[in-house]
Amino acid sequence: MDDIQGRLDEYWHGNEPSHHIIFLYDFAGQPWKTQELVHKIIKTQYGNKPNSLSGNDDCGQMSAWYLFNAMGFYPVCPGTNYYAIGSSVIQQATLHLSGGKTFVMRADKLTDKNIYIQQVILNGKVWEKPYFMYDELKNGGELVFTMGPKPNKKWGRTVDFEKMNRVGASND
Repeated sequence: MDDIQGRLDEYWHGNEPSHHIIFLYDFAGQPWKTQELVHKIIKTQYGNKPNSLSGNDDCGQMSAWYLFNAMGFYPVCPGTNYYAIGSSVIQQATLHLSGGKTFVMRADKLTDKNIYIQQVILNGKVWEKPYFMYDELKNGGELVFTMGPKPNKKWGRTVDFEKMNRVGASND
């Protein structure tokens, strides 16, 4: 644990209202910075022994942040239906959804050095956006990350703010 309160430079992970900050890089055209920070935070702020969780796990928020980000995505804005893409730290996870549906996340070529997204395939389609909508997950499917050792600065630079605002506001 680098800092029991969760401070990383000016970012304070141990204070839950700050959890969205690193995902702003996704929406500023630099998603590789989000990917790098997700790995840094998980490596320095989480562990499997006493006193290895920064801050206070109020109502499970610190744990929920870890679980979502381990799978490579996070519901960054409460009240909306989109997930920001970070960077997976586990090779595979399966979410069991209602109605017997499943959503599988897989991170191909993931290693300690391969932390950057090279390509994303979402439900069989090449995905260029640094976020996806709940509709892409709720009926089951698959999210596949191909990871590499250097940032792919071309991936994830497509953001449709108009659609996000419209869909997020209506909460469809």
